[in-house]
Amino acid sequence: MAKIKKQRRRRRNVGRLFRGIIFLVVSAAVLGFFVYVPFFTLNEIKLDGAKYLTQEDILRIGDIYMGEQLFRLETDVVQSRLSKDLRIEEVSVRRKLPHTLEIKIKERRPLATIACNYGYLDLDTNGIVIDSYKTIKTMQIPMITGATVQDLYIGDEIDDELVKKILDFLKRLNEDTLNRLSEIAIVEADYIVMYSATERPVQIRIGKLERLDEKARLTEDFLRDLETNPHPVEYVDFNYTAPFIKLAE
Repeated sequence: MAKIKKQRRRRRNVGRLFRGIIFLVVSAAVLGFFVYVPFFTLNEIKLDGAKYLTQEDILRIGDIYMGEQLFRLETDVVQSRLSKDLRIEEVSVRRKLPHTLEIKIKERRPLATIACNYGYLDLDTNGIVIDSYKTIKTMQIPMITGATVQDLYIGDEIDDELVKKILDFLKRLNEDTLNRLSEIAIVEADYIVMYSATERPVQIRIGKLERLDEKARLTEDFLRDLETNPHPVEYVDFNYTAPFIKLAE
């Protein structure tokens, strides 16, 4: 009787082993199908949330190649590469069969561009350099003029106190207002002038960097109303208690 039970246990163990081997073989075949079959190749990047970064930027940063096998592409590795870029605050990466990689990002907000000794830098709200380039690109953010910084690279923090004060002012503006500005000019150490990004630039005299919340609100209201104002404006001055608007002759 004991011998019969032992034989039954042995047959059950052999059966389990056989089923395990079959499972591994089938799993390997399925995995091989998804990994090696040319049908599942990357030919589309669906990028969501990007305003400043392009698809070319994402491909380069993530070391992604169009046409590679979708299941050979390790999404966690790509996500890790992208998250190390200072321009990206949050990111998620996932596959979408049969040909797509979905990438959702939240960018750090660049506030202004400034010239440096080798090109141009984009600065965030804290004065951190989040991008650098040698030739000026189509600007979606205003340029700070009248100051040049030296030997700063991505990840460095600017130490110019006046530029920091300008950034402190700019971060109080909403994004639409920021995109309506083309330049912030440092005329003197205590006098700032901005220019609208309109066909005929309008001068916005901020003056001293004080009463920042009030001047930010006035700037937002002025640039919003400028689009519908039937009268051409030469400049507006926010140095006074009541803003002074000079119409163009």
